[in-house]
Amino acid sequence: MIAPTLVAVRTALPPEGALPARGGPSPVVPASTLLSANNLSVRFGGVLAVNKVSFDVQQGEVFTLIGPNGAGKTTVFNLISRIYTPSTGEIDYLGPQGLIRLTEQLPQAVAGLGIARTFQNIELFEHATVLHNLLIGRHTQRKSGFWQDLLFTAATRDAELQARQKAEEVIEFLDLQHHRDSMVAGLPYGVRKVVELARALCTEPRLLLLDEPSSGLNVEETDDMAFWIQDIKNELGITVLMVEHDMSLVSKVSDRVLAMNQGEVLAMGKPREVQTDPGVIEAYLGSVDDVSSLRRSIT
Repeated sequence: MIAPTLVAVRTALPPEGALPARGGPSPVVPASTLLSANNLSVRFGGVLAVNKVSFDVQQGEVFTLIGPNGAGKTTVFNLISRIYTPSTGEIDYLGPQGLIRLTEQLPQAVAGLGIARTFQNIELFEHATVLHNLLIGRHTQRKSGFWQDLLFTAATRDAELQARQKAEEVIEFLDLQHHRDSMVAGLPYGVRKVVELARALCTEPRLLLLDEPSSGLNVEETDDMAFWIQDIKNELGITVLMVEHDMSLVSKVSDRVLAMNQGEVLAMGKPREVQTDPGVIEAYLGSVDDVSSLRRSIT
């Protein structure tokens, strides 16, 4: 049974008439759309890494980006995270206070807007415990000021208690009780993956970005990750945008899939539709004729 304070993290619509931060025209997207990428392109010198990519992520779905290495998937993630700035295009996002132009926000503001991210290469504080790593994830929810923290006022004490409660709820949700006080450096790789997911959940996100969540996991651990992703969507009501290579995991958890190759969109739709698209098959395995020949040689 999930604690009610975590279950309350829903993607409820913000008040009408809310304006985007930093001025500019209000973006217009359907009420069910949480994030809308429009005509995104980005260049690194003479290399066009992403070319006119557009897609919408609906509230309450798992939307997955797939494609071979170098397709531009992680670059799109970095655009949403504001690590990169697009050469052209924009990203609109339904934040806590209304629709905003995400591409106009500073990178350090993204987490406070309800967007959390995990990384393909785990980014944890190895010489801190699991609990301390999760408490670090609560920093975006802190409301007390410098002097309150310095003097450890009643407001600061209340904030510390609330942060600990949220962290404990996430620990219970992801079955990390046995590792609560363990140093991250001594944990198996698969457990570290779950800890990074837990830290992201501690920010109470509206949108969770998962970059290769099954990377480095064995079959059993990947099945567990599929279970967590489904629960994050169904029980916590959090929208998930994922980059993933494991097509078994993609098929299990994804509502919609967008396939990319060489920075461009190949296909978008249900997992089965995208996986059987001739352009997607060619991008992964070579030409359709090559695939047919391979199948005949096997049979």
